[in-house]
Amino acid sequence: MTVTDATAPSAGSVTPAPEDMPKIISVDDHILEPRDLWQKELPAAMRDRGPKVVREKVKLHFSGGHYGFERNAEDGRWCDLWVYDDLVYPTGLLHASAGVPANEVKNLPAVYEDFRPGTYEQAARLADMDANHVEAAINFPNTFPRFCGQGFAERQDKEVALASIRIYNDWMIDEWCGGAGRNRLIPLTIIPLWDPELAAAEVRRCAAKGSYAISFSENPSRLGFGSIHSGVWDPLFQACQETGTVVTMHIGSSSTMPSTSPDAPLAVSMSLSSHNAEGSLCDWVFSGALARYPDLTIVYAESQVGWMPYLLERMDLVWKTGVGGGTDLPNPPSSYVRGRVYGCLFDDQHGLLSRNEVGMDNIVFETDYPHTDGTWPNSRAVAHRLCSNAGMNAEEVYKFLRGNAIRAFGLHRFGITA
Repeated sequence: MTVTDATAPSAGSVTPAPEDMPKIISVDDHILEPRDLWQKELPAAMRDRGPKVVREKVKLHFSGGHYGFERNAEDGRWCDLWVYDDLVYPTGLLHASAGVPANEVKNLPAVYEDFRPGTYEQAARLADMDANHVEAAINFPNTFPRFCGQGFAERQDKEVALASIRIYNDWMIDEWCGGAGRNRLIPLTIIPLWDPELAAAEVRRCAAKGSYAISFSENPSRLGFGSIHSGVWDPLFQACQETGTVVTMHIGSSSTMPSTSPDAPLAVSMSLSSHNAEGSLCDWVFSGALARYPDLTIVYAESQVGWMPYLLERMDLVWKTGVGGGTDLPNPPSSYVRGRVYGCLFDDQHGLLSRNEVGMDNIVFETDYPHTDGTWPNSRAVAHRLCSNAGMNAEEVYKFLRGNAIRAFGLHRFGITA
């Protein structure tokens, strides 16, 4: 299928009216994994050791900067609990609050039936995308696998973990992004983080099946694996470059969120959410990874972009003065970022006002469906407000809402060319 209903507009000086905004390509949405996926697809000998869902009454709480829960609580709410190896992971209303009024969004246990069907059913998701002026979307994991598959990497039984990752990827490519979802739901696959060679093999396997994007950690060192500086990930990065596979990194994909103290409220962490992306970009630049793999593209999901101008300026200054080591790059750090490192934005007015310093070609849009920060079903109105307040013309709006995503993710491979 070739998309023909949204061509790149010519430059102008006026932001298009809301009804004239181009169809959105969201580069960061989420999917609730099928509850029976692994019990259906794992070999019989592995099913008892694989992920499964049980339903219990549960109470959730948040204290000391961490979420906790109580199982089999008489005064609790019914909850779909993922049980896998040593992991017990409750489903909560915060996993998928799309359509819930903001004043009703609370940290409470949930079963899948408490959510909009679009959070886990393909036909309903496509309908929700249509209602939100979204043509195509990329979906990250949403429950126990976590944003880059840490839920598998943390388990001791790596035989089941690897089989489960392959099952997830096959489902993502063949089922979630197949059929009626083909060329609208764009595959994003996960990798076995504990073994870069296995990860590279999975990249090649999935690329052969039609997936050209993986979810990776913003800081694998925090997960107990080699850092970007160590060089251990080079087989993975080589495989991504060879197959044209994009490396995406969601905030929180290091299993840590920035905060200031154990008793700081969640609001502190959420306000500092871009800090991990800032550190990650420094790692990618000063490790030389972007220099060694000049055709590799990386994307920071939910990172916003307002932080980029200062960080680029600061990295260039550090490189120029030669302070601190790691500065033997042949060219300034900012030279490796333009057109190759993308920041995802869902509500960052400052970022768009700074678009010339960020690089207008480096900014992509996301709706973050179905999360609390998500803008469904008002993403077009939100995008129009942001673009209008920033004085963006039609050409800039087109790049922001779809053109940059087409280029970043090579969506011509899915028939999306304009």
